[in-house]
Amino acid sequence: MQQKILFIINTPEFFLSHRASIAEVAQQNGYSVHVATGKGIAAQEITRRGFHHHEVPFSRSGQNPLIELRTIYKLLVLFRNVKPDLIHLVTIKPVLYGGLVNRLSIRVPLVAAVSGLGTVFTSSSLLGRLRRFVIKRLYSFALGCRKVKVIFQNPDDKLMLLNGGVISNKNTVLIRGSGVDLNEYEALPEPDGDRAQVVMAARLLLEKGVCEFYKAARLLASRNVPVEMKLIGTPDTGNPNSLSESKFESWKEKSFIKILGFRKDIATQYANANIVCLPSYYGEGLPKSLIEAAACGRAIITTDSPGCNYAIENGVTGLLVPPKDHIALADAIEELVVNKAKRKQMGEAGRLFAEKHFDINVVVKQHLAIYQELITHE
Repeated sequence: MQQKILFIINTPEFFLSHRASIAEVAQQNGYSVHVATGKGIAAQEITRRGFHHHEVPFSRSGQNPLIELRTIYKLLVLFRNVKPDLIHLVTIKPVLYGGLVNRLSIRVPLVAAVSGLGTVFTSSSLLGRLRRFVIKRLYSFALGCRKVKVIFQNPDDKLMLLNGGVISNKNTVLIRGSGVDLNEYEALPEPDGDRAQVVMAARLLLEKGVCEFYKAARLLASRNVPVEMKLIGTPDTGNPNSLSESKFESWKEKSFIKILGFRKDIATQYANANIVCLPSYYGEGLPKSLIEAAACGRAIITTDSPGCNYAIENGVTGLLVPPKDHIALADAIEELVVNKAKRKQMGEAGRLFAEKHFDINVVVKQHLAIYQELITHE
C-alpha cells in the first residue's frame, strides 16, 4: 500500500504557494498526498493537481472556544479516517492543533514547520507575555510525540523554542525558507529610467511595515530623491492588525506612492524594479518575497529582525535597517537609489545567494529526506 502524507495548513492558497512543490515530488516518489486546509476557491486547484483535499474549518481570529473545539474535533475525525503514515503541519494553528490531536490519538511521525513565530513572540505587553507563556506550553505538548522533526526557517525562532524548553535540539532542522523556482524568477538586467523603482509586496499588515514604507516614501519625496515607491498588496480584512480600507483608499490619492493592489505577477514586478523592500517586524520565518527578490537579482532593504535578517547578507546582498524606523529606511533607499553600481553588485550577489540557499530543488530534497527518515526508522 502507498504510504500517506497528510499536510495540514490554514489556507489552500498558502499550500499552493509554499508547499505544493514538495507535495508534488512526494507524490512522484510514491506517496499518497492528502491536504487539509480551510475553505477557499484554491482548493479546486489542489484537487486538480491530483491531491486528496479535505476541508477543515480554521478560523482567522481564534477567539471563539466552540469554533476552535470544532476544528480540533474535525482534525480528530480526519486523522482516524485518513490514517496517515506521516503528518506535515504548517503555520501556528495547524501545528498546535494538529500536534495536540496526533499526540492524543493516532501518534504517527510528525513534521512541524515553524514558519515564523508571529507577533505573540515580539509583544512586550503583559497580555503578550501571558499569551507567549501559554503558547510555549502548547507547543511543548503538541511537539512532544516520539518521532518528530521541527523545521525552522531561521535560527532565532529555533533558539527561542530551545531556550524555552519546548523542544530538543536533536528534533530540529534548519531549512532556509520555502524555496523558489530559479527558472521562474530570472535575474534580468535592471530597468533603465530617470527614477529608480522600489517595490514592497506583502500582506498589508501594520507589522509588515506598511506605514513605515509609506512614511519613507513621503520623506523621500520631500528630499526630491528620484524614486518611485510601489506598494503591492491589499488589506487583510479578517486580521485586526491590517491596514484599514479607508487608509488604503486614501493612499491611492497620494502622488509620492503608487498603490498596485493585489498582483500575481510578482516575478515581473521585481524584474521591473531596481530595489525590493520589506520593512517587516512581524516575526517572520523567512519571507518568501525576499527569497524571490534575491532570485531576481535585486538589492534588498529589510529590517534587522528575526527571519528578515536571515534572508540577506547585510552589506553584500542588501541593507538592514532598524525595525519601525522610517527615517533609516528612507536613508537606506536613498543610498541605493543614488549608487547604481552598489545596488547592481548587491543584486548579483543576491542571485548567487539564492542559488546556494533558496533553490526549490534543494528545499524539496531536504523535506523528502526528513519524510524518509521518520517513516522508515521505527
